[in-house]
Amino acid sequence: MLRFSKKPLLTTLFLLSLSPAGFATPDFGPVSMGDFYASLPGVKQNAKLGEIIKSEKISTSMANVQAWKIAYISSDVLEHKTLATAIVAFSNTSALKKDRPIIAWAHGTTGTAQNCGPSQILDPAQPLNQYFLPNGNSWSDYGLPAMKAFIDAGYVIVASDYQGLGAGGKHQYAVAATQARDVINSIRAASLLPEVKVGSKAVIYGWSQGGGAVIAAAGLSDYVNQKGTAKDNIEIIGVVAMAPYDLAVTFPNKKVDATEATTYLNQLSAQFSTNIFNFTHYAQNVWGMVAAFPNLQLNDIFTDEGAKIVNEVLERKCMHAATDTFNFAYGKEYKNLLRSDIKNASAWIEAYQKSSVMPVKPMAPIIIYYGTDDTTVPPVMGKLYAEQMCQLGANITRVQLSGNQNHFTTPEKAEPLYIQWVADRFAGKEAVNGCE
Repeated sequence: MLRFSKKPLLTTLFLLSLSPAGFATPDFGPVSMGDFYASLPGVKQNAKLGEIIKSEKISTSMANVQAWKIAYISSDVLEHKTLATAIVAFSNTSALKKDRPIIAWAHGTTGTAQNCGPSQILDPAQPLNQYFLPNGNSWSDYGLPAMKAFIDAGYVIVASDYQGLGAGGKHQYAVAATQARDVINSIRAASLLPEVKVGSKAVIYGWSQGGGAVIAAAGLSDYVNQKGTAKDNIEIIGVVAMAPYDLAVTFPNKKVDATEATTYLNQLSAQFSTNIFNFTHYAQNVWGMVAAFPNLQLNDIFTDEGAKIVNEVLERKCMHAATDTFNFAYGKEYKNLLRSDIKNASAWIEAYQKSSVMPVKPMAPIIIYYGTDDTTVPPVMGKLYAEQMCQLGANITRVQLSGNQNHFTTPEKAEPLYIQWVADRFAGKEAVNGCE
């Protein structure tokens, strides 16, 4: 395991860069990255999950908070070793006791390009800041929901950027099984920082893309319990999912023929192409699936022109800039970028099933928050997921937020509700089971 004092770490990385058996330089594509990211090594396949390969103390405008930026080893849906970055935040005034609770945040959509990671904001360790809301102060969502309450309670917060958003490699956007692994390994990595002194118990919470990631993580008990990682014996004891997506639950749980597969993909394409904003989400998902599964191609779903422009835009731009570009270039004609004759449909359905939430009983209680006016991630996905998991004996509760809440108001409205729920999990209280 690498040490974290500055000089030994830099020396170790330098020696690795000289060794043929060491790390290769990550591929960031056509964007430039800041110093922390540009100097990251690549991944050795014998690296341990959760292993930190670089760390740097960072400043924060939050009083009494200490923060770090880390790069750590993770893996994707096909179990290829990957590299991800994250921030870690905790109180620097409370006693540095051992066994601090740890809570892992899984962020919502920021984009697909390397420069879309939330840790790249100048002051990333602060409360959740949303682009869409009037008080948003950035071009992208970033920050940590319920940060003050969790820090004051003595928790350590870790927030992954996910694979492909700052540490090299194409981001597998909305491949929940990959982002789930990034969240799990962020817990392992944060546990290795000598300053934080965490225990083994963790709660994970996420919104939108991150909502899908955390419910996917809840089904990966074998991945969590495997031995030989950089930090074994972690335990996920609760899951908070805000507006989570689960594509697989909307598909048949059996092998389908090409005709049926094409029908399902056409329905998916139509559902997520009702406006230019949702089209960008869908384009990012197709791009991310191609990054994850080598037997899929962009021009299975898009026309040749569509595949070219989607790739050109999404490897350079984050979510909202990408939407503006599609709108500027195509206006109301953006749907013409989609094929009318989808190719390779059966392979796509198989990949979607593998990339999504596994149909197994979750390892911990789950609480889901949703708004009735959410048109970005239809609440029916959470409903179908809960029904499926309840049949498997899970402990799932769905909470409809009061008023006409949409996708982007969900985190703010849910925050006062889940703080106590999280505290109860760390206190060892039994969660009320909504399935009953």
